[in-house]
Amino acid sequence: MVFRDAYQRRNLHWTFVNYETVKLYEEGVGYLKSKGWDIKALVCDGRRGLFKAFSGHHVQMCHFHQCAIIRRYLTQNPRLEANIELKELSSLLTSIDKSSWQNLLEKWYQKWRDYLKEKTIDPVTGKWHYTHKRLRSAYRSLKTNTPCLFTYQDYPELNMPNTTNSLDGSFNDLKSKLRNHAGLKDKMKIKLIKHFLFK
Repeated sequence: MVFRDAYQRRNLHWTFVNYETVKLYEEGVGYLKSKGWDIKALVCDGRRGLFKAFSGHHVQMCHFHQCAIIRRYLTQNPRLEANIELKELSSLLTSIDKSSWQNLLEKWYQKWRDYLKEKTIDPVTGKWHYTHKRLRSAYRSLKTNTPCLFTYQDYPELNMPNTTNSLDGSFNDLKSKLRNHAGLKDKMKIKLIKHFLFK
């Protein structure tokens, strides 16, 4: 896990973990504060529970990660009209203002509301489920995350980015270096990673 200063493009803190948790994010931010850092805002990938955990901060959901979530639900090339329209709507995130976005998302919902409510009944068990579950999940993700998708517009004086691209881009470089040294043992890989992050 890496915590990076978006303004200086500098890694401030990192820790090796088996998997990311909200608690580890909280500990990381707490560590930076203990070192005197003034946290103006946070840009994150939208992990479940992060927005609530950092409700006392200005939090921006990374647009790239939001679009990636939509692609996972709807695929890269959806075929159904409702899916195509929602995917195209999500691609507007980086070039639209909050009010216009909310209006477009609401118009999409009103158009497809009955479609989203369609149910399929299992002929064997008699139980039902929503027919378009993945589309419902994609819409719910956009609707739920909207308050954190435009924080960078709500507080322009912070000049905050709307993506985690600065960090993700550096990871691509790191992954390339690790591939070039695939034979390294874990201890040496960790040493290489630390050197890279510090540099």
